[in-house]
Amino acid sequence: MTHTQGRVVLDSADISRALTRLAHEIIERTQGAQNVTLMGIPTRGVALANRLAQRISEIQGSPVEVGAIDVTMYRDDLRMQPARALLPTVLPDAGIEGRLVILVDDVLYSGRTIRAALDALSEHGRPQAVQLAVLVDRGHRELPIRADYVGKNLPTAKTESVQVQLSEHDEIDQIVIRQAS
Repeated sequence: MTHTQGRVVLDSADISRALTRLAHEIIERTQGAQNVTLMGIPTRGVALANRLAQRISEIQGSPVEVGAIDVTMYRDDLRMQPARALLPTVLPDAGIEGRLVILVDDVLYSGRTIRAALDALSEHGRPQAVQLAVLVDRGHRELPIRADYVGKNLPTAKTESVQVQLSEHDEIDQIVIRQAS
């Protein structure tokens, strides 16, 4: 599938299958996801965390704690980026203290967003452990960060960009690779 705006590499059905597989992997590796809190990184990571929580609940029959962690003020490139609005950090009622926190994001690239998320998380408590789930790992790491759960490894050139579109924000579920301008 190719169109002028880029190449669609995953469609809605592919994303759905990847999220279901991620949910099963999380349940298996955490022995039932009983002490798990999913923390989405805005914006699309929050939508993905909510979808994962729903799938895990459907499979396990019990709810999963979900929250959101804004990393804006913890980014090391804050001075180099245009100003942007802070998004809310939302902690679940149970908090994160002593829990297995799984950070959820759409694309893992340099690792800098995840480093910022780890710094932001430490302001809100001390989890038992922190893991990372991403829908797409595109490579090109600048920091020693690795995802524990990956929906799709998608090797890309540095001259390309990966855009995750989710119905909660974009009215469609798909992942598109574009030539960066």
